[in-house]
Amino acid sequence: MHPYRSHTCGALVRGDVGQAVRLSGWVHRKRDHGGVLFVDLRDHYGITQIVADSDSPALSVLEGVRVESVVTIEGEVKARNEATINPNLSTGEIEVFARAATVISAAEELPLPVAGEQEYPEDIRLRYRFLDLRRETLHANIVTRTKVIRDMRRRMEDAGFTEYSTPILTASSPEGARDFLVPSRIHPGKFYALPQAPQQYKQLLMVAGFDRYFQIAPCFRDEDPRADRLPGEFYQLDLEMSFVTQEEVWETMEPVIGGVFEAFANGKSVTPTGSFPRIAYDDAMLKYGSDKPDLRNPLIIRDVTGEFTQSGFGLFEKIVGSGGKVRLIPAPNTADKSRKFFDEMNDWARAEGHAGLGYVTRKGGVFGGPIAKNHGEERMAALYDALGLGPDDGCFFAAGKEEQAAKLAGAARTRVGEQLGLIDKDRFELCWIVDFPFYEWDEDNKKVEFSHNPFSMPQGGMDALTNQDPLTIKAFQYDLVCNGYEIASGSIRNQSPETMVKAFEIVGLTKADVEERFGGLYRAFQYGAPPHGGMAAGVDRIVMLICGVQNLREISLFPMNQRAEDLLMGAPTPAEPKQLRELSLRTVEQPKA
Repeated sequence: MHPYRSHTCGALVRGDVGQAVRLSGWVHRKRDHGGVLFVDLRDHYGITQIVADSDSPALSVLEGVRVESVVTIEGEVKARNEATINPNLSTGEIEVFARAATVISAAEELPLPVAGEQEYPEDIRLRYRFLDLRRETLHANIVTRTKVIRDMRRRMEDAGFTEYSTPILTASSPEGARDFLVPSRIHPGKFYALPQAPQQYKQLLMVAGFDRYFQIAPCFRDEDPRADRLPGEFYQLDLEMSFVTQEEVWETMEPVIGGVFEAFANGKSVTPTGSFPRIAYDDAMLKYGSDKPDLRNPLIIRDVTGEFTQSGFGLFEKIVGSGGKVRLIPAPNTADKSRKFFDEMNDWARAEGHAGLGYVTRKGGVFGGPIAKNHGEERMAALYDALGLGPDDGCFFAAGKEEQAAKLAGAARTRVGEQLGLIDKDRFELCWIVDFPFYEWDEDNKKVEFSHNPFSMPQGGMDALTNQDPLTIKAFQYDLVCNGYEIASGSIRNQSPETMVKAFEIVGLTKADVEERFGGLYRAFQYGAPPHGGMAAGVDRIVMLICGVQNLREISLFPMNQRAEDLLMGAPTPAEPKQLRELSLRTVEQPKA
């Protein structure tokens, strides 16, 4: 027999009754029933109940061992009686009577409990992540993550893609975030950058004739952390295709991404492959107040600016007169809600940094609130009829500059949907957001800037760049959205060197700048570049959605904390003076705030 185990802790079933077995694992729980000790023995595969009584030499060993110690058990498989069968365990019909027990590795007193799934401070969980990872839900999430990645790879290979690995040490790239820089010892004063994405390399692969590329790519961005974005590194399903239109990219990737969700949906419905809605960016901002709308929420934002050009409600009339917008968010079937519900929404908007959120109540066809009173009963009734709102529907109003009104309306739509229980949590709703603006106005620097991927093809090509107002140009750019999260982003690329230079000139870079910063790509485009496009899907976010958690730390092995610190390994750490000398570096102490 194997020195540690004849079976795993998830393998034994009723058919094994009578066998002599050897199991090894962690002591998960102990229950002393007066002379009879029950121990749940856990390993990666499951839990087996161990029983020891006064007739067993193992009893004294198991009585003295702490939970989470590693032990080896030798014993006999016995059937549980009907009353003690545990249907929640794969081994729930049997137990092992311990004839002998050996402590392989004794555990100290635990800094956090493994059994029970209790909430625990994040700093403790991250410092002792090796214990945290033993907990059932997190352990299962990590296994799910691995299975999702394996499923992605299989689907990509089935779709004719081949996996290629691109460099980790590379040059700085304008992906919209700070680079992680790596000093070069051989070239003093010069730095490599960790890739924010393999963008240029995958385009060069298309120029090199590889046609359909993918990889599960590690990416590095020095960004501030948030719940749906880890500091430091993340992984994406990166892909590129030659001789394709954006429609072909969508048609190719819907079965892959949709298929992954279907494979791990666990009973939840998924938007059918081939019918992901395609929503123009402008329409998304108008109807949902966001370019990553949660389509599980049935509420549609309406633009009612024209209704308030001349109105008894002076505030809205003033906002509209100065070029602002007014957006309406329905609040259906709220006749039974007290005024407190509407006032709390207004308080919430102010707490979020907005001027406020106006509202109208309606009960049995009777309007309430200052907006309705000043705008007039008759005009409010006409507006409700035009929008198809009912006699017991309330509504909220977001007013201000167009961008501000859209942002507040989008956030209010989400909050109203949540407060009224309108969002179906048992669905994965996927859609494409398309026709993004190619440029945007940078108010801080008073200049035109790229709004998305600078390597994208502008709709209309060189003619649009030459003859259109830059802020009216759309791009062949698209995002894939699921349940309010952007899970993928991509575009058809600009493979013309002349068009590439012109696109960068509009944001203030010269041809020389383009040659210096993107020399490899620029040179490649002069030697026969196929039309190509692709996208990158966020592995971490997809797994987060599939596992039904709200934070990426719940699906990542060894994440950093909110201050970008690895509490387990103690990173980042100061470099030794010898290391700095070798790299020709000197650190500069930052001034204290």
